[in-house]
Amino acid sequence: MRQRLLIVAAVAAALLLLLMLTVAFIPNEALRGVLSRGLESRGFLLQSGKVTKAFPLGIRVRNLTIGNDQGALIKADDAAVRLHVLPLLIGRVRVGLDARIGGGGVIGSYTATGGGSIVLTARAVRLEDIPFFSTKASAQVKGDLRGHAEIRKLRSTPGGDIQVEAKAVELAGVKIGVMPLPDAAYSLAQIKLRVTGGRILLQSATMQGEGLYVRLKGDVPLVASLPSAPLNLILELMPKPEFMERQKFVFLLLAKYLDTPGHYQIPIRGTLSHPSVF
Repeated sequence: MRQRLLIVAAVAAALLLLLMLTVAFIPNEALRGVLSRGLESRGFLLQSGKVTKAFPLGIRVRNLTIGNDQGALIKADDAAVRLHVLPLLIGRVRVGLDARIGGGGVIGSYTATGGGSIVLTARAVRLEDIPFFSTKASAQVKGDLRGHAEIRKLRSTPGGDIQVEAKAVELAGVKIGVMPLPDAAYSLAQIKLRVTGGRILLQSATMQGEGLYVRLKGDVPLVASLPSAPLNLILELMPKPEFMERQKFVFLLLAKYLDTPGHYQIPIRGTLSHPSVF
């Protein structure tokens, strides 16, 4: 028995060494091509980044920028994706992610077995370091973000939960399509999402501001190309009279969405990449 275990371990080590040597001789440009094609299949573009190999089995990208035809969406000073070696010895494929974004970052892992699952955790990420907001909503955004996501059965019927929290949030110049929204500062923003039944459900999405309370509700279907997912959302604004007085022009434009005094309901349609006000 002991001899068999030694043989199995030796074969596994030899195969692993062969794999490492194979990866070592792959040109960095070829790795960049693989990464670029993988992103394009999901509707994204690798706009910039120096691609190199990460020890022992992985890809590292410095000064990474991922975007679409509208501009940059995600930036990272340094990002690495590595194949975990030890799980391979028991037949499990697990890939780790580590990205540094300003003074914070994102860590996570993807496990191929069991239908595929992913876990991500974000800590101390500044909202101003995420170009998504300026690209998609022409907005100036500040704040400190943290979050956690766990999604299971990615290759069949995905299910799981996503939680995001941001403090000391400042939003200015936000637009949905051509419709402007009021500038405001929020002490706390919280989002809880549930992935189930082929949809992303907004269980809770609120922002508590100085004179303004905001709530978003609805759902988004899970499709192969997420940027093309149609939106079915309603944005609720509940401003105090003194807040409305300071931003009369914006609320004049929003007048047709006034549901009851001090309560606005704004339907959001279009797609995730091109939202619009209904």
